[in-house]
Amino acid sequence: MQTVLAQSARASRSAAWRLPARTFASSAARAQAEPLEKPVLNKEFKIYRWNPDEPAKKPELQSYTIDLNQTGPMVLDALIKIKNEIDPTLTFRRSCREGICGSCAMNIDGQNTLACLCRIDRNAGKDSKIYPLPHMYIVKDLVPDLTLFYKQYKSIKPYLQNDNPPEQGEFLQSREERQKLDGLYECILCACCSTSCPSYWWNQDEYLGPATLMQAYRWIADSRDSYGAQRKEQLQNEMSLYRCHTIFNCARTCPKGLNPAAAIAKIKLELAAD
Repeated sequence: MQTVLAQSARASRSAAWRLPARTFASSAARAQAEPLEKPVLNKEFKIYRWNPDEPAKKPELQSYTIDLNQTGPMVLDALIKIKNEIDPTLTFRRSCREGICGSCAMNIDGQNTLACLCRIDRNAGKDSKIYPLPHMYIVKDLVPDLTLFYKQYKSIKPYLQNDNPPEQGEFLQSREERQKLDGLYECILCACCSTSCPSYWWNQDEYLGPATLMQAYRWIADSRDSYGAQRKEQLQNEMSLYRCHTIFNCARTCPKGLNPAAAIAKIKLELAAD
């Protein structure tokens, strides 16, 4: 009888010891399944609005308030949330969301940049102002008309030109020749640099602008291209190149960290040496 009672007591103690472990495990699971809600962090976004279907209505800044804890960290995340959940009429360009395509270029808090790479300032007491790229014709809201920009890019013939195909089946370059292209080929043609340049604002009908000129130098510097003389001759006039006054707005605003002003300076040196 005593043996049976001792076994029963040990079983009860063992069960009592195991119960808190099961209770703790279930509590931890509930904590993971039901995370604590973050406090509301509302921020105001003032966004440029203009609709071509209402030409008599002047452009305006329209305010939207969103909870930053309910959206991603980038300005593009906020714009997508506004369009999806608040105002489907808001118009802007976007594509890759990785800083590769250049589609979402716009002016955010006074700086030309890519909305997908620009982090939201989490100071809720400070509103954020978003405009399209400056000094461009506007298609609608945050969408600039880049027709002239691409026409200028096309004018420099941004492709390899060589009348003598290589015997080996491909053009070979030394390491040094290839390194000359670093900092040039990475340009994504977002137009942030050109639309930050005062010379381009006032003379964009003739001045090619930082982005196009940097791409012009990219092909001048390419050892595989044999049309360097013709490319430089095309730029040998008062407006296409020499409207650049080297104020470095283009280098400061480039979201890829490139330096169009340096490329333009190198073109000027090569033209002076000819």
